[in-house]
Amino acid sequence: MTDARPVVIGVTGGSGSGKTTVSRDIVERLQGESVVMIPQDAYYKDQSEKAMADRVKTNYDHPDAFDHELLIQQVKQLLAGQTIEQPIYDYSQHTRASNTVTIEPADVIILEGVLLFVDSAVRDLLDIKIFVDTDDDLRFIRRLQRDITERGRTADSVIEQYLETVKPMYHQFVEPSKRYADIILPEGGENTVGINMLEAQIRDILTRVAASR
Repeated sequence: MTDARPVVIGVTGGSGSGKTTVSRDIVERLQGESVVMIPQDAYYKDQSEKAMADRVKTNYDHPDAFDHELLIQQVKQLLAGQTIEQPIYDYSQHTRASNTVTIEPADVIILEGVLLFVDSAVRDLLDIKIFVDTDDDLRFIRRLQRDITERGRTADSVIEQYLETVKPMYHQFVEPSKRYADIILPEGGENTVGINMLEAQIRDILTRVAASR
C-alpha cells in the first residue's frame, strides 16, 4: 500500500453477516470524499445463453459462480485511473442485466462480497481485508428477510437454498477465508465502535493520498 495509489479495502463475511451494511455505512459517512463501493455480487457470471431451468440450478455460493477475471480487470482499471462499466445482476432472471453502472476512479475502493477472500488473485488486490463475523442464526434470519422482501423468493425456497448450498459453502469456503483477514469485525453494522475505527483509518488514508499529490 502506497500513498500515491488508490487503496483497495475488501469486506467479506457470510451471507447476512452485515458486510454490505458495514460497507454502505462507511461510504455514507465519507460522502464527499473520493470513495467508491463495488459489490462482488455484480460479477456473477452471465447466464443468458442458458435456459431458465438451468439458471435456477446455479450454486451462487460457490466460487465458480463468479467472473473473477472481469472483477480483477475492472479493479485494475480503477487503480489505473480509468472509468469502468460495472455489470448489474438481475436476480429475478438469474443472469446479468443488459444495462451497466458507470463507476469513476476513486482514492479508496471498497470491495464487498461473500467469497472475496477465496480467490488468491482477488485477494492480492486488497490492501486491507475485513471479515464481518456474525452468529449463524442471525445471518440466516437476515438472509430470509432480505430474499423474501428484496428478491421475491418464498420462505421455503430460501430455507431450501440455505440448507443445500449457503450453509455448506460457508463452512467450506467463507469461514476458512477468515484467516486472511487483517481485521475481524463482530456483529456487522451494529458494531459502531468498530465502524468508527474503520472510518478513522480510511480518513487517514484519504489524507495521505491527497498529501502525496
